[in-house]
Amino acid sequence: MDRSGIEFSIPVIEVENLAKRVPVADGQGELHILEDVSFSVGAGESVAIVGASGSGKSTLLGLLAGLDVPAAGTVRIQGRDLFALDEDARAALRGETVGFVFQSFQLLPALTALENVMLPLELAGAADARDVAARWLERVGLDGRLKHYPKHLSGGEQQRVALARAFAPNPRLLLADEPTGNLDADTGRAVIELMFKLNREAGTTLILVTHDESLAARCGRVLRMKAGRLVEAAAAAAG
Repeated sequence: MDRSGIEFSIPVIEVENLAKRVPVADGQGELHILEDVSFSVGAGESVAIVGASGSGKSTLLGLLAGLDVPAAGTVRIQGRDLFALDEDARAALRGETVGFVFQSFQLLPALTALENVMLPLELAGAADARDVAARWLERVGLDGRLKHYPKHLSGGEQQRVALARAFAPNPRLLLADEPTGNLDADTGRAVIELMFKLNREAGTTLILVTHDESLAARCGRVLRMKAGRLVEAAAAAAG
């Protein structure tokens, strides 16, 4: 249960004994990027994954999304084993259940703000993709920027487009990787306030990778990574 009193009894994502290893350059052994990582996250919960650069947190996030394949262990999203699925089926599951917010925004430069938000809706077969995308851009304060391309938007505006794109398909799970890393402090605070506001309203499960302790404290629980291992899991401090 988090500070809001919500009971998190239904796991949206379960991670069991996850490991990621890659061969070293000279062929002598393996580099252990992740080892024996296990945890679960309930419906509506917000969890921060923190750790120093190189601790494995971004690699872990990629595995949670099924964008990479582990050396061992598994990830289940709503009970479905990601790595028992082929690549196409994993992509379909991501489209149905997962939204992403990246440090580098990952907007398609040849598409307008509206078209970037429409894209995941169209891939999911939504008949009203344009109307839904326009409503979400209005919710993030960009109703006057629908026809603008990413190169004509500020960093904060691009990240708000990314937020609209992530939330528009109504995902059960939102994965955010250093979402303020490319923003100045004031813009970053505004984007984070918006992200948490939208997340509360949507009731989405949030997993956030960050090195910012104050940002991590906004989440209900903090998972700490060190040298590829989960070393601590605790409720975030109040405030």
